[in-house]
Amino acid sequence: MQRIYKCLIADDSPIDRDVVEMYVSKIENLQIEAVCSNGLEAAAVLQQKEIDIVFSDIDMPDLSGLELKQSLQKPPVFIFISSYAEHAAESYNIDVIDFIVKPASLARLMKATNKAVEYIELKKKDNDETKTSLLSEEIAPLNITDSFFIKDSNEYIKLEKGDIIFIESMGSYSKFFTTGDKKHIALISLKNIEEQLAYPNFVRVHKQYIINLQHIVSLSPDGEILLTNDNKVAIGQAYKAALMEVINRKILLR
Repeated sequence: MQRIYKCLIADDSPIDRDVVEMYVSKIENLQIEAVCSNGLEAAAVLQQKEIDIVFSDIDMPDLSGLELKQSLQKPPVFIFISSYAEHAAESYNIDVIDFIVKPASLARLMKATNKAVEYIELKKKDNDETKTSLLSEEIAPLNITDSFFIKDSNEYIKLEKGDIIFIESMGSYSKFFTTGDKKHIALISLKNIEEQLAYPNFVRVHKQYIINLQHIVSLSPDGEILLTNDNKVAIGQAYKAALMEVINRKILLR
């Protein structure tokens, strides 16, 4: 039986609010519990009801979406929807699961919902034994060998660095996409991975993504990277110059 996830929509723009409500109502495993016109109204609902996912605008009067998320001791999973792409960096800093630039589309909302659901289910599976770091104390640090172990569910998986295509942030979790169309999820933040993963081909290209340069197929003019597994990854504006510098340096070295 499919689990139903309770959600809340908050946006001070009636038009944008109606669009999100219309699309969310089409997603089968979502149930709309409340539709709010501002952050204060949403905060009041969240005090009274158990909500799994919040779809929230950021720029709202009195209490912004960012302030709403930060005001909650145990916040639900947040998906921000904003007209201003520059809010993305700040959003990911407070561990939102996804950021959508308006106008929101059904396909984009479905993608964000799938990510939110995956995160919720991961949190449910967690217990004290699995709430550990990426590496056990007996395993060598990432920068010593060409491989390392992650704890995925209840087993340790060995990953070869060269097989990793890209890594995606999922809040306190990270998802590893590897060759052979395999995916593994570990309880470690992308920031911690970036600090440990000493390998010249891994580059942070977005608040949500680290990629392996060896798996780049092409870079599009509109700021997307096509990878060898046919996934497309966005390049964050703050990371673009550094990425191009690394790529140009590698070209010159050849």
